[in-house]
Amino acid sequence: MRRYKLFLLTVLTAIVLMGCSQSKHHEEEKETSLIDLMTGSFDSRKQAAADSAYYNISLHMYPIWTNREGSWLYVEQALASTEDKPYRQRVYKLENQQDGTIKSSVYTLSDEENFIGKWKDPGFFNQFTAKGILAEREGCAVIMKRIDDTSFEGATVGKACVSTLRGAAYATSSVTIAIDRVESWDQGFDSNDQQVWGAEKAGYVFDKLKQ
Repeated sequence: MRRYKLFLLTVLTAIVLMGCSQSKHHEEEKETSLIDLMTGSFDSRKQAAADSAYYNISLHMYPIWTNREGSWLYVEQALASTEDKPYRQRVYKLENQQDGTIKSSVYTLSDEENFIGKWKDPGFFNQFTAKGILAEREGCAVIMKRIDDTSFEGATVGKACVSTLRGAAYATSSVTIAIDRVESWDQGFDSNDQQVWGAEKAGYVFDKLKQ
């Protein structure tokens, strides 16, 4: 009987450990899938051609620091007509959360001009550390959740993302990541919750370009 109990305990322990391992692997797969979907070059030319309220904007997102801890993406946005003068440069860090979501934290870069176009050469970032060049935009993280096998969606939380652009008090972002596109709606609101910048009708649709 004692041997049987020991055997049963061993089997149950193995099952628990296997479940934990599979759960961890599943979470890693989710994060990798999101990174894969986000990685690439995109633009909004189709949307701009169909609606004059939207500009043709280029969007580039590529992994950096791939041999270091964490999952990082360098992100660059510019008018397609002036790609050498981006209006937004960011670094995203993706982290799995206990509730199954993925937190995409947002960081600004010091000396941004030094990084223009470096999505073409992600290895350029290897000479730097995150602490050396990044400042987190606290409250601006986007919380992503899986919708199906090939898409995620997410948004910022409440009014925590502070913004002073064009008289704004806070900003919000909502994002959908699919296999062939990224839909992003960034908006700024004043202290009376009136929109002061950003697209008004709907977000931008960035179609993934063939590499």
